[in-house]
Amino acid sequence: MGRGRVLGLAASDVRFPTSLARHGSDAMHPDPDYSAVYVVIETDAPDGLKGYGLTFTLGKGTEVVVCAVNALSAHVVNKDLDEIIGDFRGFYRQLTSDGQLRWIGPEKGAVHLATAAILNAVWDLWAKQEGKPLWKLLVDMDPKQLLSCIDFRYITDALTEEEALTILQSGLVGKKQREEQMLEYGYPAYTTSCAWLGYPDQQLKQLCTEALKDGWTRFKVKVGADLQDDIRRCRLVREMIGPENILMLDANQRWEVKEAIEWVSKLAEFKPLWIEEPTSPDDILGHATIAKALAPLGIGVATGEQCHNRVIFKQLLQAQALSYVQVDSCRLGSVNENLSVLLMAKKFQVPVCPHAGGVGLCELVQHLIIFDYISISGSLENRMCEYVDHLHEHFKYPVVIKNASYMPPQLNPLGSTNRNPTSEQHSPSKMEQNPTSFSHLKQEQVALDDLNKSQQSMPRRYRQASLALICPAEHRNSFWRIIRTWELLCTLCCIITKSRITAMENSSASHNGHRKWSLNICTLIHYSDEMFSFATNISQVPHN
Repeated sequence: MGRGRVLGLAASDVRFPTSLARHGSDAMHPDPDYSAVYVVIETDAPDGLKGYGLTFTLGKGTEVVVCAVNALSAHVVNKDLDEIIGDFRGFYRQLTSDGQLRWIGPEKGAVHLATAAILNAVWDLWAKQEGKPLWKLLVDMDPKQLLSCIDFRYITDALTEEEALTILQSGLVGKKQREEQMLEYGYPAYTTSCAWLGYPDQQLKQLCTEALKDGWTRFKVKVGADLQDDIRRCRLVREMIGPENILMLDANQRWEVKEAIEWVSKLAEFKPLWIEEPTSPDDILGHATIAKALAPLGIGVATGEQCHNRVIFKQLLQAQALSYVQVDSCRLGSVNENLSVLLMAKKFQVPVCPHAGGVGLCELVQHLIIFDYISISGSLENRMCEYVDHLHEHFKYPVVIKNASYMPPQLNPLGSTNRNPTSEQHSPSKMEQNPTSFSHLKQEQVALDDLNKSQQSMPRRYRQASLALICPAEHRNSFWRIIRTWELLCTLCCIITKSRITAMENSSASHNGHRKWSLNICTLIHYSDEMFSFATNISQVPHN
């Protein structure tokens, strides 16, 4: 029986207001709203399985990637899944080499993020049809079949297909033991969640204390905005975690080359393992210069989360410009392109420490790094995978962290993921242990009834298709004007609130009533902002 023909491909714009609490903040992105383009692929196969994939964004611009997904969907819909998998290299090249769309790439930017989301959904569907989590599908695959998924174009001067085959064949030795080790102990992780740049000191201390109690020994600190502030925060974190634990730094592309060398040299007293993204992700020679200058200090250079494609990684490796390869499951062209980078990293003997700071990235990249250890690298020396503890509650199969390690996703005895999650057989606790799905968001995350959820989990915008159902076209402009009036009223309330707070500080009256009133107004203003964005989207939905 065939795998089915693709009947439809849907893309959703899903956003989370993480900027409200400064989650994810760094020197270049002070107010990120963690977001995703969420792709669902349906086929006519009798099993009824769907493929779920996503790519990560920071809020604005997510709608651009949705448009790119829709533009690429012509290469997917009505295709037979067996045909796609049977010539996966050809399918990858078809997506990345569209004669017109590649002009806004090629293999970079929004169009490549869209490619990743689509391919992630295809891999997810393939793994589920095989009844395996993705890492296991990759581990069990014949080396030649694995290589048939990779496009070696533009990298054969660094890695030939024959060399890649030799690496995979060598990895067969001891593979069973490494898989058993992963199942028992998991893959080591480090945390970024304690030291986002926008966090105040008290929050940073509290989070470090809690992380240490939970067994974390590897911590990353965001730097780059202000040197004296970086010195103070790095000293604070180093004092909190002690000299025996590992500290990393991340500047998120903030500096010039010379500036990076001087800045990091002044932070060397805190013994960081690496400086991540010290300058432009496109500056290969700049990274090489920084790496050479910092090597005597024992500080490596890590980069990759914004490396467009395998060619950039090839050049970084050839130039000895990085000490740690940070692949990203959504920046590169899904599993296909990540495989090529993992193999190049093995040839150049550079450890892989994936980027996972974003919604869904931990759920995605765990499969790649577990496969890398079992089948390619065979080593855990200087290797770890990033972990952030935000937004996992929105996934049907969230990552499982145990003793600061990623535990390999497992199938439940029934070996299926398309059952009703509310059924007795698939209670939520069991579903969490059944992550065949590569990146499956809970359905309610993109539903409009999320308006009643807490502000931390409420999406800032909703799909235009849903908006069109809420408000008829002839009433949208009137509705927008009503909400705009509401916005102005709340702005006035904000001014009054500030006046009352000032009065409260200057009087000896009871503070509780003022504080409660002020908090209610702040909540009102927050929801009015959401309603204003909601109304703006409605007014822009075309009438069919």
